[in-house]
Amino acid sequence: MTSNLIIKAGKNAFAMIRDGGFDWDRITTYYGAASGPRWLIASGFDLTLMQENCLGRNHPVLLAGASSGAWRLTPWLFPEAMKSYLELRHAYIETVFRRGITPGEVQETLKKVIDHYIEDDAIPFALKNNRYRLAIITARSRNLLASENPLILKIGFGLCFLSNAVFPSSIHSHFERTVFYSGPKPPLFCFRDTFRGRYIPLQADNLKHVVLASGAIPLAVAGVRDIYGAPNGIYRDGGMVDYHINELFTDNPQEITLFFTHQGWNQPTWMDKKLKYRHAPPSFMDNVLMVYPSQDFIASLPNGKIPDRDDFVDYLDQHATRIRNWWEAVEKSKHLGEEFLELTASGHIRDSVSLI
Repeated sequence: MTSNLIIKAGKNAFAMIRDGGFDWDRITTYYGAASGPRWLIASGFDLTLMQENCLGRNHPVLLAGASSGAWRLTPWLFPEAMKSYLELRHAYIETVFRRGITPGEVQETLKKVIDHYIEDDAIPFALKNNRYRLAIITARSRNLLASENPLILKIGFGLCFLSNAVFPSSIHSHFERTVFYSGPKPPLFCFRDTFRGRYIPLQADNLKHVVLASGAIPLAVAGVRDIYGAPNGIYRDGGMVDYHINELFTDNPQEITLFFTHQGWNQPTWMDKKLKYRHAPPSFMDNVLMVYPSQDFIASLPNGKIPDRDDFVDYLDQHATRIRNWWEAVEKSKHLGEEFLELTASGHIRDSVSLI
């Protein structure tokens, strides 16, 4: 284990790495969690993997995620992937929200961020990418959560939280998981018995709306209504149903789901954030290789913390300070991918990995 990274693996991935070392060709899925601004810590890791062409060398790799996880994975499909990714990161960090901004105005601001890094002319080429397949997870609102009235939304959220705390499956009564995918056919996980929801092809006419919807945090961002090619309704942050890994992406013990995240535990849905006892089924993690920053690394960041959504409130009148802190966190994290590559190339990952 390096001083900056902690590496854990489910039982199948752990056995594979300990017995035979690490092989990039074993990775069939790269997952991006719904983590808000905390995704910025993953940017150095992502860019290193892009630059070194680590994924998809001999077979297509599924890039799956919700919310900011989907935002950071979408650039991988574009002809100038690194340029697109860097433009996303710059626009995201430099975006300023004024005091009293409405959810509708936040949505308009986020549209500008998306326009900044997704070029319309390049979308058809991106969706035909043979190296990477994209799966963006959104949540179609049901019942009270299909309203944009703040009071009704709050009541709906309260009911959703209470029912989810007792009956985890009740989350599907409030949100319908809707996966938008690229490639010739839906991802395999959409056909598993554990999957609840629907799947819809990504198109040039809906990609930007899907990306926007996947990050539309209820009450903070207005939902996206009636996405082209999908059932009518209001689509919101995919983290409502898939906050971290909440699905089995492969049941082949020889395949790995790579998961770079900001913390050492996996929470199924956004509603489970405060429920420390709530975990996804253990089998979902059997083939997962989870990489996340150590406490020593986090302590080295500004204020000893990873950038998060609270920073928008805490620095509401100090935008320059927030922006400076976020850029400093990005700068400190830019070598995390290189450290991981050193572990894999040297074979030291076999001694660094521990069981989830």
